[in-house]
Amino acid sequence: MKRPLRKVAWFLGALAVVAVILVIVLIIQFLKPTPPPPGPPTTSPPSSSPQRPKAQSADCPDVLVVSVPGTWESKPNDDPYRPAANPRSLMLRVTKVLQDRFPQARAEVYTVPYLAQFRNPTVLTDRQRDYNDSRAQGKRRTVAEIRETNEKCPLTTYVLMGFSQGAVIVGDIASDIGNGRGPIAERDQDLVLGVGLIADGRRQAGGQHDVGPVPPGVGAEIALGGFGSLVGGITMTGARPGGFGDLKDRTYTICAPGDLICDSPTAANGLGAVGQLAGAVNNPVHAMYATKRYWSIDGRSATQWMLGWSSRLIEQAPHPKHS
Repeated sequence: MKRPLRKVAWFLGALAVVAVILVIVLIIQFLKPTPPPPGPPTTSPPSSSPQRPKAQSADCPDVLVVSVPGTWESKPNDDPYRPAANPRSLMLRVTKVLQDRFPQARAEVYTVPYLAQFRNPTVLTDRQRDYNDSRAQGKRRTVAEIRETNEKCPLTTYVLMGFSQGAVIVGDIASDIGNGRGPIAERDQDLVLGVGLIADGRRQAGGQHDVGPVPPGVGAEIALGGFGSLVGGITMTGARPGGFGDLKDRTYTICAPGDLICDSPTAANGLGAVGQLAGAVNNPVHAMYATKRYWSIDGRSATQWMLGWSSRLIEQAPHPKHS
């Protein structure tokens, strides 16, 4: 065969091989399953917070007033709507008047029933329950009432108040709400109209609105915070993490100078100071906030001021629709 014919034959043979390869590739592509169309992105956009309803149940109050009594002013089985465990309870001077002043549909008053005890570790014959147990029960019950109300009545607003051990409990819950730790959602912080504390054992001057005379000390739990749980059952927890957070401007505290519960110097002797703290509950300064003897402002006692403050909050509170 001549050389040109050989070149043509070689070229045609190579072309045939390429053609066969192309056919095979096309057959493979044709038989290959077609991938499904791309789906939606795997990362979903952040969900928006659910909107509040425009109305709530007819049996929901416009405002829920939650009051936590002080040491020896309550019992676990007391009636939260007609408390009678201690008729001389300081907070009753406020809450009873509120109940008479406002219909229940406008302002429902709930007085938290709990142990309200504080065992003195320096008195061997003291058979009361430990402060830790009492305080924990008071907080659980207060949290439960607020959470249940918020779930059932999403438009109800709140006025929170407490005295002594009750002020510690209310202050701790207000701190949780203001710092997004519950018991209501962070978006519902605006439902808390105000927090009123008398003789708060975790008081820090400047951490909230200090009403009237501002004593130089701090709450006993802060003064003794360095000793922690030196005495079993009585844990001094120090300052509140984050203070009152977003509720700082709505929180008001009253502390009479010389009341060791809320106006304590830094302690050097832990055990002695704890015993002194237990005895401070009986101190006249701590026990007489219903009088003007140790604390007053504009001619009003602490309970009179708290009554006026809470009444204004209720009067100015929203009027949600009911279904």
